[in-house]
Amino acid sequence: MIHPLSDVQSKNIGENTKVWQFCVVLPNAKIGKNCNICSHVFIENDVVVGDNVTVKCGVQLWDGVIIEDNVFIGPNVAFTNDKYPKSGNKNFKLEKTIVKKGASIGANATILPGITIGENAVVGAGSVVTKSVLPNLTVVGNPAKPGDNV
Repeated sequence: MIHPLSDVQSKNIGENTKVWQFCVVLPNAKIGKNCNICSHVFIENDVVVGDNVTVKCGVQLWDGVIIEDNVFIGPNVAFTNDKYPKSGNKNFKLEKTIVKKGASIGANATILPGITIGENAVVGAGSVVTKSVLPNLTVVGNPAKPGDNV
């Protein structure tokens, strides 16, 4: 199901995936099956989203973001792909970010580029993730540090 008020240019959308209104999905993006892409989501070209993924409202997935299967991304999570952003930067270096299977990222978390969120890890709402997160670990705060495991 692709809502008529979305702009989905990609043909790489899996079965039973829902893309809600006011989303933009660029032509080379890949989205798996049984996903829920909520309203006001932007997905750039060099992005891969696995199966059974939920991306809540207000999320932008920039080039270099890889989301594996069964991941939850809360509302307004901010991904980045450049450690030194600057308008017109001719030395832009894309850094990939990987969110492994089963991970959950809470609302308004900020994920810096070039890191991996481990399998089944949890990032607490509002956290700023500056380093890779180990599998099965819960991190919270700014900068994100190990917290109570769920």
